[in-house]
Amino acid sequence: MTLKKQLLLLLLLLITLSPCVNAQKKEIAQARTYIKSGKNLDKAEQSMRKLLLDSANVRNIRIYTTLAEIVRKQYEQVNEKVYLKQPYDTAVFFNTAKKLFDTYYKLDSALINYGVKPDANERIRERNSEYLNTYRINLYNGGLYWLRKNDFKKSKAMLDSYLDCHNQPLFSSLNLVESDSVAPLAASRNLYCGYRMQNTSVVMRNKDYALKDTVMLERTLQYLAETYSLMNDTEGYVSTLTEGIKRFPRSNYFITHLIDYYSKASDYEQALKVADNALALDSCETLYLYAKSNILLNIGKNDECIALCEKIISLNDSMPEAYYNAGVAYINKAFAMEKVRANNKKRQQIKNNYSMSLKYMEKYRAMRPEDKDRWAAALYNIYLKLNMGKEFEEIDKMLRHS
Repeated sequence: MTLKKQLLLLLLLLITLSPCVNAQKKEIAQARTYIKSGKNLDKAEQSMRKLLLDSANVRNIRIYTTLAEIVRKQYEQVNEKVYLKQPYDTAVFFNTAKKLFDTYYKLDSALINYGVKPDANERIRERNSEYLNTYRINLYNGGLYWLRKNDFKKSKAMLDSYLDCHNQPLFSSLNLVESDSVAPLAASRNLYCGYRMQNTSVVMRNKDYALKDTVMLERTLQYLAETYSLMNDTEGYVSTLTEGIKRFPRSNYFITHLIDYYSKASDYEQALKVADNALALDSCETLYLYAKSNILLNIGKNDECIALCEKIISLNDSMPEAYYNAGVAYINKAFAMEKVRANNKKRQQIKNNYSMSLKYMEKYRAMRPEDKDRWAAALYNIYLKLNMGKEFEEIDKMLRHS
């Protein structure tokens, strides 16, 4: 291509670009006029965002700066109402706070990537960092606002934004990882949002920071345990329950869930160990006594189970499960004796076991009439063995029509 043709193409390009550049300058000038007046800010924002959609403008620092100033003005207008205790839209206030940070991050990225005056850019970054840090707590407050409304998705977005400040180059000079005492609180509440949303990745992402929040630690460990259970992560589930018992030895949640886990896994030795350790802390806690009675029932230690159930009833006679376990234990004793040839003395003992079971099982039926699946078959056998014709006919009819 000759020099003449090259010059001609360059001239044509300049002629083509000139109206675009002029239009761009005009839009920026108009946006800055809106900023000064404090009016039509939404219109100004839309105009700048539209400019940034054009790849030809992505290196134009002035557009990013203007957009940041627009959003800053929007935020300060709402913030002024808050300060003066005038009516304001709380949701708009917090959403604008988040938008403020997002916009300044884009400006900061542009300064890093496209800025041509390093010293001047660094001064701008320092001013912006100082300014935003003043309002950073409102991202956390916004998370709490949406959390109180049970909008876990919006709460998570605000708390994510608060915690993301730690990763932003804009705040690198503040060393937020070491100095931010609010971060564990934000993480524990963000973990809760993930738990309520059944979003396991959110829970796991916030875990380490959340565990530093000592105020919420007991609940956080519970949410973690249930999340591990949801993920079928047995190792995580057991270790979290174990840590919960270590940190909160009098919390019923961790003890009962760990006993239940070992019992379902038929690891009754470990289940008994957990129950005995719990009872060493509180020998009269009926929940622990009942948990141990279940284990004893499962391993065939019927007499020990009955003794525990009677202790439970002496402490709390309105606990139906204690009557049920005792009733089942007496039936088990009768069944075991029936397996061998019995003399008159043993037959009487068998009858006595059914009679004792009757006392407990009918009490359970009276307390839990809706749990027919548990007491009906037991009472059927008891009435049959004790020759209680009328009662047997009633339960037999019930079972045949169920």
